[in-house]
Amino acid sequence: MKLTIVKLSSLSAQDLNDLAKIWPQQQAADWQRWINEQGMIFAARFNDRLLAAVKVSVNVTQGTLRDLTVREVTRRRGVGLYLLEDLQQQLPEISHWSMDASSEESVLHAFMQACGFHLTAGQWLKTRPA
Repeated sequence: MKLTIVKLSSLSAQDLNDLAKIWPQQQAADWQRWINEQGMIFAARFNDRLLAAVKVSVNVTQGTLRDLTVREVTRRRGVGLYLLEDLQQQLPEISHWSMDASSEESVLHAFMQACGFHLTAGQWLKTRPA
């Protein structure tokens, strides 16, 4: 099966199980509340399993990414890069992307740079050319 990027609008029992592996410190009610009130969740799906996910909020032409996580067993295979690239294609109206850069992980820093983001004042930023 092919890796696909999906916008989650309702969460199946399998989605809940997979998201618990992606975000073990969060609860199912948090994810559903995020979808209902604050934004979207995009996830990378392969063989009916979610391998990575990110929360997205949108304000006109600005998109904010939160909690970008790829499951440990799936890292370094291009899943995170594909997730970010595809969600940007699915939301072409967004020209300015940002994500908090509070994490000190050097691997995350290298990953975000590889995805075309640059670090400015504690934020990862990416502007799509006009």
